Amino acid sequence: MERERQRRMLERLREGASTSSCGGFLAASSPLHRSEIFTALVFDRLGRKMRMVDELHRETNENWNQTFYLLYFRTLGDRQNQQAFLTLARRVPYKIVLRERLVPHAVEAMLLGVSGLLKLYRHDTYTLDLDRTFVYLAAKYDLHPMEARAWTLTDIRPANHPVLRIAQAAEFFTQDELVMDRTMACRSEEEIRRLFCVDSSEYWRTHHIPGSPSDDRPKRIGLFKANIIGINLVAVLQFAYGSYTGRENLRDSALTLLERLPAEDNRYMRSWCNAGVRPANAFESQALLQLSTEYCAAGRCDECPVGRRILRRIESESDGTVR
Repeated sequence: MERERQRRMLERLREGASTSSCGGFLAASSPLHRSEIFTALVFDRLGRKMRMVDELHRETNENWNQTFYLLYFRTLGDRQNQQAFLTLARRVPYKIVLRERLVPHAVEAMLLGVSGLLKLYRHDTYTLDLDRTFVYLAAKYDLHPMEARAWTLTDIRPANHPVLRIAQAAEFFTQDELVMDRTMACRSEEEIRRLFCVDSSEYWRTHHIPGSPSDDRPKRIGLFKANIIGINLVAVLQFAYGSYTGRENLRDSALTLLERLPAEDNRYMRSWCNAGVRPANAFESQALLQLSTEYCAAGRCDECPVGRRILRRIESESDGTVR
């Protein structure tokens, strides 16, 4: 009888996985039990992300600055352009950016030139100058442009356009040579904002894309995007670097930072909110995101921390024990 009840419950959980149907159980759980579940999920998620960081670290011959550089570009764009941004960062290595850092226009020319995106738009005086600078630097460093078709440009908001993001990245990496160290020192949302909310160069005040004037205002990475960078770059890299170097304080800092950053707002979080679970911060939203993408999406209800507790409750009710 007990096994049959568990089987039926597991079927119901799997049927309702796409709508976060276990949210009612999670919302009704005690704060202690909910904290235990969220903590297990966050460590699960950080472990998966650490494997990705480790792959990038090995790719760079264990150079942490280049690893940070690759991870920054991977985090910069939206999901459909993630690989294109990584390809760009690989074709313009960080060591070349450092060599040209004192001339921000040159860094912008290299990154935009290699992206292949300048070819898609009509030129004006500024972009013609970028193109000429790129021709010189491409010969100097043996740089090879990407195909413009590598980028997804449909249904992209102007503020998230790859051209503008690349211009912002150029400005970010010309600030100083210690961006990795400054990232490791971030402890709050305010420090994330100060480091990453950088204005692009003056030309982009009046442009979202080359050759087409837009409203006149600073084109900087906004607070929403900076918080995403804080979650997916800063906290992840602090945790990974702390694990690699044995610095437990950095691992703790990563977890504290997630608790201090606001929860993400996406379709997964809206589904959990509708089911009665409202994340209080990025620590909890990352836990719920792990639940949605790694367990609910695959119907792994018998393996996830929530599903296992529900099934254990059925078992405890049948034998009269409390678990």
